[in-house]
Formats: sequence, C-alpha cells, structure tokens
Amino acid sequence: MFLFINSKIIFYLCRKFNHKIMPIISNFLGIIISMYFNEHNPPHFHAKYNEFRAEILIETLAIKEGKLPPRIFGLVMEWAELHKEELMENWNSLKKTGDFKIIKPLI
Repeated sequence: MFLFINSKIIFYLCRKFNHKIMPIISNFLGIIISMYFNEHNPPHFHAKYNEFRAEILIETLAIKEGKLPPRIFGLVMEWAELHKEELMENWNSLKKTGDFKIIKPLI
C-alpha cells in the first residue's frame, strides 16, 4: 500500500509542528539537491554527496556552509548556473505555498 501526501499537506504540517522536511528537487550522478519548506534567508539550496553536505547560496553560488569534493562542487555549480531562475522560483514557492517543481538533472 502506497501513501501519497501532496506538498500542501506537508507544508501545513511543517508550519504547524515546526518540522524540517527537505524535498528533493534534483538528483544526478549521486548528488542530491534539496530545499527545506520553511527555510531561513538568504535563498540557498542543499547539496549532498555521500558523507559531504553543503548549503549553497543561489545568488552567488558560493558555499555558505559545509564542504563538497572539488569535482562534485564543480558539477553542482554547473547545474545551478543552468537552473538559477528555477531555483529562485522553487525557493519563493516553497516559502509561500509549499509547492515546488523537480528541476532537470545535469545529465
């Protein structure tokens, strides 16, 4: 049996109970890109690769916190540069309504 919960319900629960749920917005080459529903400014996304994690600012594409291997960081930067507008749309939408769109992977 599968349970489907739409993003509006998850968004409501996150706000009501202050939980941190992080939807995956893209996934490529073992790299997971995600954003929290009710996240703090400045706008950023999370990149995860094996044991490495980083918060990356959308505007400057600089690492705010964490670390990624140089090759992986390069791939994430290449992907983010191609999808900067979509990342900002997701950031704004996740904060306002809880909706988000899956962004095409790099490969």
